[in-house]
Amino acid sequence: MYRCVATSIEGFVQQVACSYLVNGYVFYVRGIVPEGKAPETVDAKLIEKYAVDRSKWRRSVDAQNGVARMQYIRHERTFLLMATHGTHRFFDDEKGSVRDARKSPIKYAGYSISYRRGQDARYHPHVRIERSQLATLKQHFRQLALRPSTDRIARELADLPFEPYAPIRRQLLELLRAVNKVRTQQAYPKIPHTVLRFRRRIAKPFG
Repeated sequence: MYRCVATSIEGFVQQVACSYLVNGYVFYVRGIVPEGKAPETVDAKLIEKYAVDRSKWRRSVDAQNGVARMQYIRHERTFLLMATHGTHRFFDDEKGSVRDARKSPIKYAGYSISYRRGQDARYHPHVRIERSQLATLKQHFRQLALRPSTDRIARELADLPFEPYAPIRRQLLELLRAVNKVRTQQAYPKIPHTVLRFRRRIAKPFG
């Protein structure tokens, strides 16, 4: 049975970034299951329509024949249809909605997931906190930084719900520097970087 229902945000992000993008599924359509419709019904319809649940052998044959391979994943009411390079009715049926993760990041639950060329000239998944979400966090924590006590701000920094992929680790340190700049101006104790979580927890995307 084709597994497509992610049981957590972390699992959804991990599967998209570390399993699909790295295997060439860079084209995507993001959709929402309409209220009043059963998500399972939408899953079955789209999986059948685009022949998503092909066997590993069939996918290999498709790739050799220039046919795009497909993946589908959903968390709660948000879903992604993802495709590799090639020919497929997906590109015709979804024309105007298809995006390329190398140019337009996949945004979900405050995350921004893209596929970027690294310093080694190869493409890699790039998971960040989405720009507007990061700006909101900075504003929030700058206000907290005006309080003398370190307890609440340290606790909230430690409890941020973003898995620390490498780009996110850099963003968290950027956030901490902004906090400590305010606290230095107020002559308050700085928050140590040890309050941040830098080890990513590996999720089981489908439970």
